Amino acid sequence: MYHVRFQGSHYEMGFKWGDRLLQYGKLLLDNVPFNISEERVDFVRQCRPFYERWYPEVLEEIRGIAQGQRTEPERLETMLLSMYCILPENKCSCFAFRDGEHVILARNSDFLPELEKLYMNCIYRPDHGYAFQGNTTAFVEMEDGINDHGLAIGLTSIYPRCLGYGLNAGMLLRYGLEKCSTVREFTEALRHLPIASAQTFTSADRTGSVAVIECNARGMEVCYADEKHKKQNFVSAVNSFHLDGMKAWRTEGVDDWDSEARYETIRKAFEQGDRAEAISFAMDVLSGKYGFICQYDRKTGKDTVWSVVYDVTGGKIYRCEGNPFRRKYREDRRFCF
Repeated sequence: MYHVRFQGSHYEMGFKWGDRLLQYGKLLLDNVPFNISEERVDFVRQCRPFYERWYPEVLEEIRGIAQGQRTEPERLETMLLSMYCILPENKCSCFAFRDGEHVILARNSDFLPELEKLYMNCIYRPDHGYAFQGNTTAFVEMEDGINDHGLAIGLTSIYPRCLGYGLNAGMLLRYGLEKCSTVREFTEALRHLPIASAQTFTSADRTGSVAVIECNARGMEVCYADEKHKKQNFVSAVNSFHLDGMKAWRTEGVDDWDSEARYETIRKAFEQGDRAEAISFAMDVLSGKYGFICQYDRKTGKDTVWSVVYDVTGGKIYRCEGNPFRRKYREDRRFCF
């Protein structure tokens, strides 16, 4: 996993990183795990005006990266803005809960182990916007993270039955980290932003608010954890919709890496597990001690490539760079919130 720090304007952050990679002989477009098809080109052409209106800063960062790499911004845009939409990948498990003094968000990122050396942990300190730390299998867009206001968000991608023109899952999550300070702010932002892909966002903040948001181009449902009711004092998400208002958008017959088995593991863990030590409990769930969640056979080309626990109220981040069934978590003290 690469560890990268970014600071400055969005264009400056992008250019410095793109140029530095070029100096080491690394070209980002050489590592694209899919074809840049005409379908992707046309889809991104339709989405770009929405980025220009709602998130122009991220286009500036992509332009900076492209110029640092001595390539055309359109090529990087086609790769990045079409992700989670065209031939999406359907992995990852996420949950969040409030238990006494602890507010926890925990997530496993499941993806292709053959690319795991390219995955990134990033600390961003933009001139305009909140500072945040995040993790990603790509770059620019984020898949989980926490900002300096204590808002933590994790996504799971869902195979879309419909697509829209707008922002994709990874860009929406980064938008939340960069521009929102609470779960409710992020939720309200999603109600107004144009959404391209299908996904869930599990979120938590230091006020104690914990929620899962299921959304696509056609709809959105939100469920908040309720500390007073045992069966509702946590939220979780995998790679299908579970809230009543979104079940109609579920897609059957896709390879979702045993999504429902992972969902049941999380549910049973909260029914049976001892949460006296909230952080240890979260790590145990993600490590497979309550059932199947990360125990993939790497020979099949599937694995958990990182796992992270955000102690939102305690101001701590614990990350396992690899599969937590086989590797240990380490505290990351480089980012304060």
